[in-house]
Amino acid sequence: MECEIKIKDNKIFAPLKDKWLVKTPEEEVRQKYICNLINHYSFSLEQMKQEVTVSNSSRGQGRAQADIVVWKNKEDKNEDNSPVIVVECKAENITIREEDCFQGSNYASWAGADFFVTTNLKETRVFKVVKGKIPKRLEEIIDIPDAKIVNNEKKINELLKQTKAFTRDEFSRVLLQCHNIIRNNDKLSPEAAFDEISKVLFIKIRYERDNNEAQIFSKKRFVENRKNYHKLNSEMGVTDAKPFYQQLFEKTKQDFEKDDLFAQNETLRIRENSFEAIVEKLEKYNLSTTSDDVKGIAFEKFLGKTFRGELGQFFTPRTIVDFMVEVLDPQEGEIICDPACGSGGFLIKAFEYVRYKIEQEIQEQKNLIRKTYYNEEYDKCSEDNKAIVQLKVDDLLQKLEKELDINNPKSRIRELSYDCIFGTDANPRMSRTAKMNMIMHGDGHGGVHHNDGLLNVNGVFENRFDIILTNPPFGSRVEKSLKITEADKYTDEKRIAMYKKRYGKEYEKAMRQITDNIGEPLLSLYETGKMSTLTEVLFIERSLRLLKPGGRMGIVLPEGVLNNSNLQKIRYFVESKAKIILITSIPQDVFIASGATVKPSLLFFKKFTEEEAKQWATIASKAKKDIEKKYEPQTKPINEKLALRGKEAPKAVEKKKLRKELKTLQERIATEIKAQIKNDFDYQIPIAEVEKAGISTTGSKIENELEPLAKEFKTYRETNHLWKGKFDEIKYDVDNEGNFYRQLLIGAEQIAQEPEVFYGK
Repeated sequence: MECEIKIKDNKIFAPLKDKWLVKTPEEEVRQKYICNLINHYSFSLEQMKQEVTVSNSSRGQGRAQADIVVWKNKEDKNEDNSPVIVVECKAENITIREEDCFQGSNYASWAGADFFVTTNLKETRVFKVVKGKIPKRLEEIIDIPDAKIVNNEKKINELLKQTKAFTRDEFSRVLLQCHNIIRNNDKLSPEAAFDEISKVLFIKIRYERDNNEAQIFSKKRFVENRKNYHKLNSEMGVTDAKPFYQQLFEKTKQDFEKDDLFAQNETLRIRENSFEAIVEKLEKYNLSTTSDDVKGIAFEKFLGKTFRGELGQFFTPRTIVDFMVEVLDPQEGEIICDPACGSGGFLIKAFEYVRYKIEQEIQEQKNLIRKTYYNEEYDKCSEDNKAIVQLKVDDLLQKLEKELDINNPKSRIRELSYDCIFGTDANPRMSRTAKMNMIMHGDGHGGVHHNDGLLNVNGVFENRFDIILTNPPFGSRVEKSLKITEADKYTDEKRIAMYKKRYGKEYEKAMRQITDNIGEPLLSLYETGKMSTLTEVLFIERSLRLLKPGGRMGIVLPEGVLNNSNLQKIRYFVESKAKIILITSIPQDVFIASGATVKPSLLFFKKFTEEEAKQWATIASKAKKDIEKKYEPQTKPINEKLALRGKEAPKAVEKKKLRKELKTLQERIATEIKAQIKNDFDYQIPIAEVEKAGISTTGSKIENELEPLAKEFKTYRETNHLWKGKFDEIKYDVDNEGNFYRQLLIGAEQIAQEPEVFYGK
């Protein structure tokens, strides 16, 4: 008989204690996981025990107590032999992080178990137990054994060898197998087959995210639900119902409607037997609980193999992405954009980079709380008083954990995901892929749009971003005949009202870029449009415009932008708007694996602050005035002669000669003005060239000289104070009513901003 959780009057039935108890959130998770062990792994209550005290506890950790312990059989339990599994339970709102798992893993090691599990029901992580010593790192594996194989040493060893890295590779292989099912059964192109895989993945994510029993979307579940669907339609006399798998996609489209993932008339373009085969292939993975770095990295590998070649330009190599993000060092609260985001590589890395910093800070706060309460006084307490302290600590840790809950509208992770990550791509397949990729990596997809990167949309508009990271399209041109049309206007009134509320008058002003220029050439929107029609040139100006004063950017550009004499005006334009903070020349090999043939450079700029812009304008004005005055004795007579009219006007031959002489002087003047500005507006420009950037021409991994370069640049920019973050530190406090406050501290004087309640009333 299946174990059931019974809830009545906010009380929960505890199967191991056989009585009604008021439960804490952790205890509720514990009882539900016990039912999971019974229902899905076939263990019996006689093989389990709750709240088992283990030895070797150290100060700062609280009571050494395992939440659930599972033995191979009831005899081992009765004789106090070593168990096979130790489980640590966390409240459902608490994110599971590896750093928090060491304590439970130590308990499992001291108990002599083979497997350690930590779960909040939404996410369950399983680790191989390192016995006899405290592990320096945890080795994550894919699952625990069920009762049928728990006495089979060979099967146990096989499970212990199935590591997380193995799971990533396996998941990637399974995605490719699904891709091949569609190509073979439905005869779709690789790109079209990928679109269908994405649809099925979204269906699976929606199902598993919304299912209260945390069921995976399996073939068995699909067949049962399809049978019930047909039965219900038959009973209601419905004869024209959509096939069940198409109905699942309709519900998925509705759930993701706000994300603009699919057109309203979009359907699954594969046969039902293909859909069923893919569901079966994927059924071992619960995409709502599989950790982000497993499914995210696996999905990226799948992307790389699927799109290599024809769509390779949409994928910036990982080593380049990592380096550029490391150099710009995004901080919490900074708003980040990629106006040509492709598959989302820069946005994902920036999201993960900042998320990791937040998680590290929360971990430090947790350690501080534990250190504060688990002190010498705690060690002298009675067991009852220790239990009271433990409840207090658990309560504080739960409240602090709300900062990592993406569903908490005030949490730091929520703000990062929903308010700080933006991107656009003109290719509809790529913008959808970027969204999917970001969901697989833990979110941040809401700010990504299918839109021309040179035009404003949603929150992507001028003077809004702290950081731009981008690899714009190379070599193509914007035709002079390309005009802004009514089709470029955003017409969803409901969304427009939402954006106006979110961004205020700045949004209305930003949309005038399109509404005020219907019928005008796209090139006319940009100063550089008069100098060049190359897309990479226009994206340089676009990126600079998107930045706030003092904002910084990293951009991948063809090396010709730096040394092509035809683009000298472009370089001068950039130098008049921003400081160059680093130039890195990288080998062509890095991009060959992605299908590119141009030798690239990585350029990093910091847009002028308002003060720097004024300083540059003053210097430029003075240089112009001084140099023009210097050459006035030569230019003035020529201009006067050319101004003569009638009989006094010079003859055609002389006029031609004068104009040529004047042009030569003007070029000399312009050159000297630029030289004078550079001399007066002087700053250091670090330049680096690397011969090995982590990827060979075949895409294989090699030495990466970018890694030490990033560390070296960090020291340089900190020493020279090139920029600083939004704040320097965050502190937390709890009032007597249980409200948990977050307070931002700025500057060496630790000036405090107004405290903000992120948990509580």
